Amino acid sequence: MGRARRARKIAQAAAYGGGMGVAGLGALGALGYGILRGEAMMARRIVGQRFEGAPSDSGTYGSGSGVPLRFLVLGDSTGVGMGADHPHQTVGATIASGIAAFSGRPVELTNVAVIGAESKGLDEQLERGLAAVPDPDVAVIMVGANDVTHRIDRSIAVRHLEMAVCGLREAGAEVVVGTCPDLGAIQPVPQPLRLLARRWSRDLAAAQTVAVVEAGGRAVSIGDLLSEAFSAEPHVMFSKDRFHPSPAGYARVAAALLPTVSAALDLFGEGSSPTEPNLHRGESVGPLAVAATKAVTQPGTEVAPAEVDGQARGAHGRWAVLLHRIRPTVPLPALPGRPGAGPAAPADDPTAPDPGASGTAYAVGDVDATLTGGGATDADGADGADGADGADGRTEDPVLR
Repeated sequence: MGRARRARKIAQAAAYGGGMGVAGLGALGALGYGILRGEAMMARRIVGQRFEGAPSDSGTYGSGSGVPLRFLVLGDSTGVGMGADHPHQTVGATIASGIAAFSGRPVELTNVAVIGAESKGLDEQLERGLAAVPDPDVAVIMVGANDVTHRIDRSIAVRHLEMAVCGLREAGAEVVVGTCPDLGAIQPVPQPLRLLARRWSRDLAAAQTVAVVEAGGRAVSIGDLLSEAFSAEPHVMFSKDRFHPSPAGYARVAAALLPTVSAALDLFGEGSSPTEPNLHRGESVGPLAVAATKAVTQPGTEVAPAEVDGQARGAHGRWAVLLHRIRPTVPLPALPGRPGAGPAAPADDPTAPDPGASGTAYAVGDVDATLTGGGATDADGADGADGADGADGRTEDPVLR
C-alpha cells in the first residue's frame, strides 16, 4: 500500500471514529522486537539529561498602530520553545515579530502548548486557548512527535488534530499546522529503529496533512530539513540537552512557518490575487493525498486547499495546492557573550526578517529522551512496501518511549 493510500485511510478512519489497529511491532517477531528495544536503550544513553521548563513567550510583539492581531500557539515542546533561553527565541515569538513587521500592527501571542503533549492534548489546549482568546486571527499547531514515540493509534491522533483545526476555524481563525517531524533523521539512533521511526513519522505527517486541509487549514512539512545542519553544527542547532532545538534551530522552524502564516493572514494580498503554482519550483495543484505524500519528502512544503474549475473536489477527492514558498532569513536574537553580539532585542521590538531563501528547521518534539536530532540518509524505502507499518497503538514494553 502506498503512502498516499495510507494517508487517506488514516484520515478516513479518523473522520469516522475508527482505529487502524496495532499490527506493527507484533509482526516483527520476538527477536526483532528485542533488537529494537536494545537499540532504544542505547539511544537513551546517548541523549543528554532533560531539563524542565521553557520561557513564557505570551505577550505583545511589535509597536505598530491599529488593533492587535491575535495569535494562538498550540502543540508540544516545539510550540512551547523548550531549549530556548529567552522568550523572544521561541517559534511563536519569532513568528509574532515577523507578523508585526509585515503588517505594521502589534501582535498579541497566547501560547497554550504543553511540553510532552500528544495530539489528544489539543482538546484541552483548544478549550484554554479559546477561553483566553475567543476570536483569534491565526493559530499555529506543532504536534505529532510524541504520538509516534508513544505509539498512539494514528487515526486517533489525526482525529484530535482535525477537531482542533475545526474548532479554530469555527472561531474564525486561520490555521497553520507544522506536521510531525521526520524522526528517521536522528543520527545517534541505529537501524532498523531509525528506519521504522522514519516510516511512522512520515505516515503520520501525510495523514495529518490530509486531515488539516480537509478541515480548512494549511499544513507545512517540518520533516528533516535541518538534518544536515544539525549534523554539521550540533553545538549550534541543539540546546543543552542535545535533544531539543536551540534558538538557532527554532529560528529556522519559524522561517518555515512564517511565509504560510503571513499568506493565511493575507498580508501580501493573496486574497485578491492568489499565488499561482510555479512549475519550475515543483509546485502544483492535484489530489490532496498525492500532495501530502510529496510534502513529507520535501520539507518546508505547504499544502493548502485549492479549486479546479471552481470545484473543491475531483474524482480523486479534495484538490490541494503544493507550494514551496520563499523562506525569509530570520536573524538570531543577539545574546550576551556571543562573539559580535549586540544587546539582545526585547520581545516587543520586532526585527523584520530579511528577504531571501533560507533553510528550514527540523524540529524534534518531546520524545522522552529516546531519540535525538541529526542527519541521516533516507531509509524509508519504497512506499509500496508495508514492512513494519502499523505501530499504531500502545504496548507495555517501551521501544520508542
